[in-house]
Amino acid sequence: MKALIISADHFEDSELMFPYYRLREEGLEVDVASISRGKIHGKHGYEVLVDKALRDVDPKAYDLLVLPGGKAPATLRKEAAAIAIAEDFMRNNKPVAAICHGPQILISASVLQGRRATCYHSVADELKQAGALYEDQAVVVDGNLVTSRQPDDLPDFMREMLGLLASPPR
Repeated sequence: MKALIISADHFEDSELMFPYYRLREEGLEVDVASISRGKIHGKHGYEVLVDKALRDVDPKAYDLLVLPGGKAPATLRKEAAAIAIAEDFMRNNKPVAAICHGPQILISASVLQGRRATCYHSVADELKQAGALYEDQAVVVDGNLVTSRQPDDLPDFMREMLGLLASPPR
């Protein structure tokens, strides 16, 4: 199985690093994609090597999409390739896991109408305006979609994300 993490500079370090290593620990191949190849830098100093530019990503090659938070999603939501990847995963009912500000990419992709979801508190109004059914919970699962609010929710987020991989959504 393969996972794709989409991020950019100013990502929330723990929200990218925790899933990256935990998914690898489970035996998944994990690629990080961003606007261009090279390195991206987290808010707290972590550097991550980018495996692919967004334009070079084939969503069909991946089983899971992870959207970490921080300030990166505000940049990525302006990238047509990032939006197209999110749309493809949601249209094909493939697992998508977004935490903190990560759902901003899904908001821009217009794929949250009628879906239960959560996010960082400052994004909640925008999530509701996009037609999502906002829940202030550590983790919300709605079919193929797993969302969480913040770094403290990472254990719940990862449990549900891995659960989706073990039993695909109905």
